[in-house]
Amino acid sequence: GLFGVPELSCPEGFQEAQDKALQESEQLVKKACSIPPGPETVMIFDQLSDSLCRVADLADFVKVAHPDFAFREAAEEACRNIGTVVEKLNTDVELCQSLRRLLADETIMSSLDPETRRVAELFMFDFEISGIHLDEEKRKKAVDLNIRILDLCNEFLIGTHIPNKIDKHVLPEHIRYNFTAEGNYLQVAGLHADCPDDLVREAAYKIFLHSNAQQLARLEELLASRNSLAQLVGYDTFAHRALQGTMAKNPETVRQFLEKLSEQLSKRTQKDFQMMTKMKMKLNPHNSMLMPWDHPYYSGVLRAERYNIDPGLYCPFFSLGACMEGLNSLFSQLLGISLYAEQTKRGEIWSEDVRKLAVVHETEGLLGYIYCDFFQRPDKPHQDCHFTVRGGRLKENGEYQLPVVVLMLSLPNSARGAPTLLSPGMMENLFHEMGHAMHSMLGRTRYQHVTGTRCPTDFAEVPSILMEYFANDYRVVNQFARHYKTGQPLPKNMVSRLCESKKVCAAADMQLQVFYAVLDQIYHGKHPLKKSTTEILKETQERVYGLPYVPNTAWQLRFSHLVGYGAKYYSYLMSRAVASMVWKQCFAQNPFDRAMGERYRREMLAHGGGKEPMLMVQGMLQKSPSVEDFVDALVSDLDHDFETFIMDS
Repeated sequence: GLFGVPELSCPEGFQEAQDKALQESEQLVKKACSIPPGPETVMIFDQLSDSLCRVADLADFVKVAHPDFAFREAAEEACRNIGTVVEKLNTDVELCQSLRRLLADETIMSSLDPETRRVAELFMFDFEISGIHLDEEKRKKAVDLNIRILDLCNEFLIGTHIPNKIDKHVLPEHIRYNFTAEGNYLQVAGLHADCPDDLVREAAYKIFLHSNAQQLARLEELLASRNSLAQLVGYDTFAHRALQGTMAKNPETVRQFLEKLSEQLSKRTQKDFQMMTKMKMKLNPHNSMLMPWDHPYYSGVLRAERYNIDPGLYCPFFSLGACMEGLNSLFSQLLGISLYAEQTKRGEIWSEDVRKLAVVHETEGLLGYIYCDFFQRPDKPHQDCHFTVRGGRLKENGEYQLPVVVLMLSLPNSARGAPTLLSPGMMENLFHEMGHAMHSMLGRTRYQHVTGTRCPTDFAEVPSILMEYFANDYRVVNQFARHYKTGQPLPKNMVSRLCESKKVCAAADMQLQVFYAVLDQIYHGKHPLKKSTTEILKETQERVYGLPYVPNTAWQLRFSHLVGYGAKYYSYLMSRAVASMVWKQCFAQNPFDRAMGERYRREMLAHGGGKEPMLMVQGMLQKSPSVEDFVDALVSDLDHDFETFIMDS
């Protein structure tokens, strides 16, 4: 069966696995309600969470990645059913009472270790945000709102990807071939951001981002429903609810962080825009005003012109085998961990090119498994991501339940006889996703509820972004980058050029991220919103980003992150700030420093989500960083490296 789960040798097995989990959960609910309050209460709650997550997490992966439609459909159904049960349990008054009795007993609470206390509080928090403290009528309203929000999220997500159609006669004949024809219509399915023809990019931008009444209504209802739910359960806004327990803690801190960052970036961003405008004038003298569809294209042109970084020059040095060797060598030096390829049994994997790796520590032995689903195939989503399939936890019999994760990439299939070659971007993504996987393997918590990457969003990206710093360091790259034909190492100046090229227009790129994060905060802030979502977009774009808003467009209707990262889009920037500080302070001197690797494991990875994120950052940096420290870390990363500059000139 899939992942070695015997029931899952066929799609119907999902029903069986689900029924088993629901039976088990019923018994655990009865048990939780009948025992006196004590540490065992938390254990039972975690077992309950584990029995449901073991099916739901696995199904979450299968529903997007399995090549067989019947499997995907069965997994989708299991997700929905378990989701409904979880919503019901979160409003089960008797179950909540058993936890409340524990939290109210000061003697027992003070005898618990900090992790057990935090897990008990996190379970309570789940009850509270589902409105457990409300009367029956309001509680029912909270459940209904939750279900409505789930549906709206799915509908909105689908809407963000749907292509727009346009009568082909509207577009000049010489650019029509760029779009898919459908009878008299042309389909525009994206922004064509890399197309050298300004007119194609302009047309794609105006058509793909054209406002759509249905999608607009969905977004407005989604934002209003999130706000109603947050207020119903006692928060001022949805952002206040979403940010509880995060590194930022509240919307006020996020606002300060984004404002200060924007302030520090503004001069550099203006400079970047001037450089892009000059380049546009050079290539297109008739129309030199910089527009939103120009930013990604001209920053790429500037990068390529200044630093010859054609991916074709780099790919031969980054064969997949060499990159995996590089990761293995890095983990072994930093953490005493090795990756071993393991044979899979029949039916365990969903595609024959999936590889299973055992993660083994030199003294602690087997830590868990990583399934590598790295190659493109029809119907497989084109995104790079990390899935937890089974969380680690200490079982009742004293054994440790080993974590199981999947890393999904979309690497091209290699030609016969040649190895798979990665572009520098793909290599960096592989390192990024491996950062998540190591967090899952080393976040060996007693409780499954806070294992590995089950931690606040603005902390979850720190381990993965930190790995990007390793992937961009010559000392690390030099250990594995070898030409697959000649064995020649990648020259140092090629690595330096690559790193420096990423700083070209990086301020403008970061300013764009700040704009998205500010927009997300306003949408999830005080309701009713003062203006329509499109008017807010126009105002925020002109104030925060600086390139003009284009009439009749509604970029927010394509902003798919509003679903998974509602009120938390800033997380990516804040995680990057922390990763940058950890890199500079702990690893920049020596990226293979074992003592630092151990400190990193002990202070940051080992706790999963079982410790407050800011305390983990403090433990690692040995000081408590301020908002200003975060901003400084991000801005100092934009400075060009003097040594490279001299070498290249």
